[in-house]
Amino acid sequence: MQRSFIRTTIAWLVAIAVGIAPLGAAYAAPARIKDIVSIEGIRDNQLVGYGLVVGLNGTGDSLNNSPFTRQSLVAMLERMGVNTRGENLRTANVAAVMITANLPAFAAQGNRIDVNVSALGDSTSLQGGTLLVTPLLGADGEVYAIAQGPVIINGFTAAGDAATVVSGVPTTGSISSGALIEREISFSLGAQHSLRLSLRNPDLTTSRRIALAINNLIGVPVAIPSDPATVRLTLPQNFNGNIVDLLTDIEQLVIQTDQAARIIINENSGIIVIGKDVRVSTVAIAHQSLTITVSENPTIVQPEPFSFGETAVEPRTQIDVLTTESQLAVVPESISLQQLVDGLNALGISPRDLIAILQAIKASGALQAEIEVI
Repeated sequence: MQRSFIRTTIAWLVAIAVGIAPLGAAYAAPARIKDIVSIEGIRDNQLVGYGLVVGLNGTGDSLNNSPFTRQSLVAMLERMGVNTRGENLRTANVAAVMITANLPAFAAQGNRIDVNVSALGDSTSLQGGTLLVTPLLGADGEVYAIAQGPVIINGFTAAGDAATVVSGVPTTGSISSGALIEREISFSLGAQHSLRLSLRNPDLTTSRRIALAINNLIGVPVAIPSDPATVRLTLPQNFNGNIVDLLTDIEQLVIQTDQAARIIINENSGIIVIGKDVRVSTVAIAHQSLTITVSENPTIVQPEPFSFGETAVEPRTQIDVLTTESQLAVVPESISLQQLVDGLNALGISPRDLIAILQAIKASGALQAEIEVI
């Protein structure tokens, strides 16, 4: 019965492949230039800081296991005029934390940004805590923002004498508008006469199409594709405005994007993402599925009469191995990978077996696509 089903399914797969004409050039979805490029100079900057969260309800760091928390607490109290050096501190309401944030492009002094707070020691929850004044540093070591405020967490923890319930991650949280910008990053975009457009998905065809669309709009060759990831943009001499005006004019242009055929495979989770431009040359495929069933049927063994023996349980294990073989199926040239996958799925092939088949087809040279394993 199963062999008949496999033959029928393979015949159906081959019939579909023969009945469909070779596909022509595939067109990707159109997109605006502002959605597919990053503009030089318009970028975020990452900030990081180390601080203390106070006001925790006994869920803070244990000072004996977190010496950095003890040192930070002593130093903070000394700045407040309280000398605790040499004293035996036993508070459990303080936690050392790391603060991270992104400084947006052209953020002005006095604006506020969101910050993320993460426990550094053995604190069990940051619920109800307040972050004390913490400087946030950039990659150059300069202070660009100051963070402070109540921490909002997304999880919770509840414990009793014999059970504990934890939802989410109570040792991480955030402070909305929790940092005040103290230093600006100077960059005068309007004064630039030349800058680069960086493609988020580098491709030669797409970069050339971007340059052609910009030049057709402006009427002079102001855009040059330097490489698959870069288009050089130059402000024309007689343009009525600065580089910001030029960017505003071109960012709404719609471009027909293009990408190389690619298959993304996550072997850990068995996820397969297939690009629509992937094609398969003529190839023959056979697949063997192996099913192993292990069953335990223990039996009770009684002792002989008047032998003073004990009743025992004798284990009995039965292992059944079922091998299902499919006949060799020929996949004609020009069939799309989606049609191939549909046919293989009809045979009941698991995602992990499908990953192995795709890699084998790629090794044979019959798969016109790049396989990327993540």
